[in-house]
Amino acid sequence: METATIPAPSPAIGTRITQSYRLRWVVAAIVLAANIMDLLDATIVNVAGPSIHRDLGGGASTIQWLSAGYTLAFAVLLITGARLGDIFGRRRLFLVGSLGFTLFSAACAAAPTIGVLIALRVLQGAFGALMIPQGFGLMKQVFTDDAEIGKAMGLFGPATGVPMLLAPIVAGALIDANLFGTGWRLVFLINVPIGALALALALRSLPRGATHPGVKLDFGGVWLVGLALVAIIYPLIQGRTEGWPAWSFAMLAAGAVLLIAFLLHERHSSNPLIEPSLLTNRTYLSGTAVALALFGAFGGLLLCVSLYGQLGEGWSPIQAGLTVTPMVVGMILGMVGSSAVASRLGRHLLHIGILLIIAGAAGLALMLTGARTATSWDLVPSLLFIGAGAGASIGQLFQLILTSVSMEEVGSASGVLEAVQQLSTALGVAVLGSVFFATFADHLPTDALRVTAWACLAPLAVAFLLVFRLPMHPRAEQAD
Repeated sequence: METATIPAPSPAIGTRITQSYRLRWVVAAIVLAANIMDLLDATIVNVAGPSIHRDLGGGASTIQWLSAGYTLAFAVLLITGARLGDIFGRRRLFLVGSLGFTLFSAACAAAPTIGVLIALRVLQGAFGALMIPQGFGLMKQVFTDDAEIGKAMGLFGPATGVPMLLAPIVAGALIDANLFGTGWRLVFLINVPIGALALALALRSLPRGATHPGVKLDFGGVWLVGLALVAIIYPLIQGRTEGWPAWSFAMLAAGAVLLIAFLLHERHSSNPLIEPSLLTNRTYLSGTAVALALFGAFGGLLLCVSLYGQLGEGWSPIQAGLTVTPMVVGMILGMVGSSAVASRLGRHLLHIGILLIIAGAAGLALMLTGARTATSWDLVPSLLFIGAGAGASIGQLFQLILTSVSMEEVGSASGVLEAVQQLSTALGVAVLGSVFFATFADHLPTDALRVTAWACLAPLAVAFLLVFRLPMHPRAEQAD
């Protein structure tokens, strides 16, 4: 039974409210709205990028930086944002993050130059990194019933996947509509009404969790992980434009060394950014590795389909957006179908989903072999399979990962998971985008998309193998 009063949480980090929080489903809606805003902004540039490029100029790598600048800042600061939520309170960090994210969404729409727009995208990602990692902690704080929190967490699959695929369609429609001569600028205003409404509800609904000023921020860890990720992403995007000079390979090597140094540092830090227990949690580590490979392949291929249509075939933004409609349909079908068999199939559902994505990518590559051009209709079967596979796998993956962590680990765990998701998208855009542009420069557009489709099979194969390291069922189900 719901209660009208809200008991004060104990001072322990991540303590759950001991009675049912009457506004818990409002909190869930607010957290989902925040995730939708993030995913909209992370994907709309896939369609808006060519229009922005024509209007504001810049080189081919500019289109990649519009997406990667946002996701890189997001990934670098997400783990820090999660720890700041432990120190200053998740409610406070969520409010600050959502306010800044909404304001910089509006600022992006007014950007006068490509450099300013990329800088604003970085700042937008930074505030998103304060907002997003608080969500899972808030959810676990207000939901006390395991069955209810399972239902609430189950919403994150659709809330992650559907906006990712609907965003290109919405962005294309808004750009083509060109309301009041705004063109591409309108796509950055999508989040303003969503953010304003979510912020208003959050002020009245989010629980006032305890702050923990005794917990310190590990600045050494912040610098190590930040420098590592920048050193990896920057040369992957800019190296191709510069002809792969020696410095690009040196930066990649330095990034790998810094990443190893960060993990070693975390094991011995007195105030680690990542809870040490997570580094020994096999399910959590394996699940995040699956997410890294899966979202990288999916996000990079989604960008290249849009680039192929607009830069290669001269499609309008709305046509490029509508071209991914089969992905949306497939994803909805995959989600609906998987929900009926998830408890029975467990991790096998992930294998089925990844195999569907592999079949779609391979089918796309085979269809393009020897073709000088391809229409939106030619892409339908392959995109349908890719969407169905994503819909079948994403929700179950999140369930397996999130049920493997304790309440004390949730702040750090959610920050790392979101960071991995954003980093994987940035890596996918950097690597597959570079493959696409390298082929596009000297070959037919169909060749560029074909080579990219074959290339994305490598991370998908890695994801498929890593699923074997996951438990058969989420932890809550195992306990039943």
